[in-house]
Amino acid sequence: MRLKDKVAIITGGAAGIGLATVQAFVRAGAAVAFWDVSDKGAEVAEELTRAGHRVTFTKVTVTDSDEVLRATAAAHKHFGRIDILINNAGITRDRTLMKMTQEEWNDVISVNLTGVFNCTQAVVPIMKEQNYGRIVSASSNVAIRGNYGQTNYVATKSAIIGMTKVWALELGRYGITANCIAPGFIRTAMTDAMPEEVRKASLAHIPVGHWGEPHDIAMGYVYLSSDEARFVSGICLTIDGGAAR
Repeated sequence: MRLKDKVAIITGGAAGIGLATVQAFVRAGAAVAFWDVSDKGAEVAEELTRAGHRVTFTKVTVTDSDEVLRATAAAHKHFGRIDILINNAGITRDRTLMKMTQEEWNDVISVNLTGVFNCTQAVVPIMKEQNYGRIVSASSNVAIRGNYGQTNYVATKSAIIGMTKVWALELGRYGITANCIAPGFIRTAMTDAMPEEVRKASLAHIPVGHWGEPHDIAMGYVYLSSDEARFVSGICLTIDGGAAR
């Protein structure tokens, strides 16, 4: 029960890595308020509640700062504190530089970067008052090595690393750590939809010889959110099977 008595907000928690993280957190003893734009989250919350876990779901668009503030206040009122923020929500709109539209650029920047800013800014005053907090955000290993056709996505994931380092400097005095995780190729519905030749080619760059699973990233989130990581701040933990960089 590494997160016993802790309260976490997890964004993008209805599917994929986010869902695996919600499941890992409740197994580790945390109470969880998770957000998503998908109504599927309500079914997940109902199932976990029936299993005896303390869980709430709210449909939240992280790009809307007012909506984020309301959801944060509701989670704080319901659970009495907020110890952990997992900035997991994200989208892709892949296209090469010369073909990328302004809308595709703006959409990814809004969700993957501004959304992280909105959520963190909403939660930090509560953590500061508690003199305790864990902020963990989703970057990507493509932030380190780049990726064809992902100017917008790579820009946001690189920025997450930079913001994390700033927050570690600014917030450490309040008992708050800030870290991020850089996943590699993880098997999700999104990656399953990729062309077969792309998925096969990716294996050639993974020394351990297989893709990761959502649970692999979820356990990284658990570690960085735990008291075991109390002296870890300002890092980007890469979880990618040793993929070439």
